[in-house]
Amino acid sequence: MPSLRQFATPITIGAFLLSAVTGVLMFFHFDTALNKPAHEWLSWALVLGVGLHLAVNFRAFRTYLKRPLARGVIAGFVLVLAASFLPLAGGAGGSPVKAVMQGLAEAPVARIIALSQDDPAMVHDRLAAAGYEMAPGQTLSSLSGGDRAAEAVILKAIFAP
Repeated sequence: MPSLRQFATPITIGAFLLSAVTGVLMFFHFDTALNKPAHEWLSWALVLGVGLHLAVNFRAFRTYLKRPLARGVIAGFVLVLAASFLPLAGGAGGSPVKAVMQGLAEAPVARIIALSQDDPAMVHDRLAAAGYEMAPGQTLSSLSGGDRAAEAVILKAIFAP
């Protein structure tokens, strides 16, 4: 039966290759089809591979951490990781989609319907068919009960072709 040592390094190398290639493709916006889901979900294989690799080579890893340069480099990456959780000044750099969705959530549904450039009566019928009866002045957030999935259903009904 193969040992854990025989699996640790190939899993780490293969998962790193997958994560690196899909990450670079995503960075340059060349990703297609399943690149993003593969990167997000199969990167767990990298976590597993590194965990196995550390378990198999723990004594060597402990010895390696006694070196000041190694500790310094790792500490630098830990600091960058910690900094990545800090909010950016002025909220710059965030997704504009998030801001648009927050604005839509607080907008009256009648105003959103006007954006669709559809006949309001037809849109009301589509909303009713989806199970939503709106009151005058009601916002998207109040109509959906604050449920983001329901907001998506309502917006789909409003902007349906």
